[in-house]
Amino acid sequence: MDEKQALEASAAAAAVRPFSESQPPIENTADLKTHNVDVDKLGSEVGSGEEVEEDLYRPLLMDPSIPHEDNPLTIRAVVVGCILGSLVCASNLYLGLKTGFTFSANMFGAIFGYGVLKLLEKSGRNLPIIGGIFGPQENSIVQAAATGAGGTGGIFVAAIPAMYRLGVMGEGRSPKDDIGAIFTITLVASFIGIFYVTPLRRFFIVQVARELKLMFPTPTAVAITIRSMHAGAAGSVDAIKKLKCLGICFMGALVHRVASYYAIGILYDWHVFTWIHIWSGYTSWALNIESWGWYFEWTPAFIGSGILIGLNPAISMFAGSVIAWAIIGPALVHYGECIGLQRYPDDPQWDSLYNFSSLSQLGKRTPSPRYWLLWPGVMVMVCSSMAELFVQYKAIWSGMKSVWNQSCAGINDKLVARGKSSAFFAKHGNNNYKDENVVEDPFPPEEQVKTWMWAFGLLVTLVIGMIVFHFQWDTHPGLTILAIVLAFLFSFLAIQIGAVTDTTPLTAAAKASQLVFGGATKNSGYTVEHAQKINLVAGALASGGADMATALVSDFRTGFLIGTSPIKQWIAQSFGSFISVWLGPGLFVLFTSAYPCIWDPNFPEEESCPFFVPSVSAWAAVAQAVTDPMVSIPLTSGIFAIVMGVVSIIQVVIRHFYLVGEREKYRRWLPNWGAIALSWVIPAPVFANAALLGAIIAALWRKYNMRTWDIYGYAVAAGFIAGEGLGGVVGAILTLAGVDGGTYGTMIACPGNEC
Repeated sequence: MDEKQALEASAAAAAVRPFSESQPPIENTADLKTHNVDVDKLGSEVGSGEEVEEDLYRPLLMDPSIPHEDNPLTIRAVVVGCILGSLVCASNLYLGLKTGFTFSANMFGAIFGYGVLKLLEKSGRNLPIIGGIFGPQENSIVQAAATGAGGTGGIFVAAIPAMYRLGVMGEGRSPKDDIGAIFTITLVASFIGIFYVTPLRRFFIVQVARELKLMFPTPTAVAITIRSMHAGAAGSVDAIKKLKCLGICFMGALVHRVASYYAIGILYDWHVFTWIHIWSGYTSWALNIESWGWYFEWTPAFIGSGILIGLNPAISMFAGSVIAWAIIGPALVHYGECIGLQRYPDDPQWDSLYNFSSLSQLGKRTPSPRYWLLWPGVMVMVCSSMAELFVQYKAIWSGMKSVWNQSCAGINDKLVARGKSSAFFAKHGNNNYKDENVVEDPFPPEEQVKTWMWAFGLLVTLVIGMIVFHFQWDTHPGLTILAIVLAFLFSFLAIQIGAVTDTTPLTAAAKASQLVFGGATKNSGYTVEHAQKINLVAGALASGGADMATALVSDFRTGFLIGTSPIKQWIAQSFGSFISVWLGPGLFVLFTSAYPCIWDPNFPEEESCPFFVPSVSAWAAVAQAVTDPMVSIPLTSGIFAIVMGVVSIIQVVIRHFYLVGEREKYRRWLPNWGAIALSWVIPAPVFANAALLGAIIAALWRKYNMRTWDIYGYAVAAGFIAGEGLGGVVGAILTLAGVDGGTYGTMIACPGNEC
């Protein structure tokens, strides 16, 4: 696979931050073991136009004309990175609450950071702090800080709002009332992952990367992009083009989202079947189709998402929507297995408009199609994710053996240094991998993260975590330690699997943690509400810690390829994470104050809510299922979930063990079960529609003009995603100020005059 193909295959992954069960699945990336490099573009003297095969398990070949960077960890790089990461954090809160999707800040930070710092380099010249030489290592510092600052959104689109939905935080309490406790859980979940994964950098990035084929496609794509932007005049020209395109798309999406609040039925949501119903004099059957969510939403974020994820996942998402909301759902209602609720029972013009997505009064009345479909969706996500993990058993086993061998070697070295010996540790410590192409860590000890830094940080965070979780979240210290141990285990597996497949199995981690704590609290004397609270808060700690750990290792991989000191990247991401600890809860309170439907369990079902919160629903449903004996899964839903889970596992096995070699070309025709299941969890097909449009645009673009796609493709998608997300933040501020579209706008062309 050449460099162009590698970047194309990995750009999608660079945008996607898989956290919860609702993640935009991407097409499978190929092994990027080597790629061809035109050394002429790098300023090499090898020969005009000559190509060399570059080993991506070693630092990249860089343009020799790039000036030496004395200290890439600059104030300007960290500040710019934190600002860019904050934009992504805000976008992730908005997009995550709508659909469960979150996106990584690494590529966004790399490209936008290049433009900002290049401008400062030229305008600031020799000014302290602002001016000075800007190179690829400082560029990697920007993206590291951006990744940290944009990285805490996951727990705010899943576990924490689920606690309020279940009422376990106390009667009448809102997120604003618990802002202090939310700050502390964010602090612990963020830094526990950073501290415990730091000593694994050398293991994953240097020692076993080649043996275990840990390619890390997304961080590799980011590193190659940074290298290309700094590759002489040609690279600079293309980088400026990308930056301008990203900026235009960002501002366009931002303005469109804000303006659409004031004419949402015209500029954002096109309810075609509602229009037909109105034109028919309110007598058509079209409103039945409208009730199932079949309308089109002009959402730049999910058109951009479709541009990134490709045709296979987008078609799979759309097919899943058709299966769920055009076939299974209507059939369930027709045969009385599920029910819908009339939205306007007293209005004869709109009395045929129903809500089929209610999740209230579970166990007290016939469930909605959304609840029935939730379980097959969660089951398929967990089964397919777990299957992807277990088919990598050889890599996992090799990794575990390597950890054991290197631990023994370290203990033996300490004993020898003290004049002692152990035959056992000496024997097992000599079983490390032997490879004629072994890669030496290019960074000397003084550029590594010091042991005392991560060890002391881990100890302090662990102690703070036990205190905070005991007094603020009513969680026993033993359960807190269990959550941290699970986070470490999930991190080890998630990093390893993500490095090979570019899809991090945090879905499996989140659900596995909930199941473990469901068992840990059973028959322990906890009330149902207390058990649910522990289930969600411990699950948030386990999956959130694993999420931050995988992000840090990804940044280490980018820095390794670019040649950036690990200690400098570690500091940059830690600064970014510290910013996100305060920014994330603040944004969460902003959204929940503006839109109480996100968290309020008593929010009227007949009123519409702009946020579907699918991840919240899934976390809450699993917590109820493992703790509340009054909540049961419908028998037919359970049977269907088991069957679909088995089918998804079988496909993973076939894909990995049968469709290999000459048959590997048929993999592209397999459906993406993660995407299908995602459509079963999201209670409307609008996002699948938008993603499919984006995927079709991208496919045609690549087919007819690959050159411009290489330059502008990711920039368009990233600008759309970040722009709409920030527009959502502006919308929340307008709502709190009382000048939003609901007050001064129009609901014309909306069903029941409400969108």
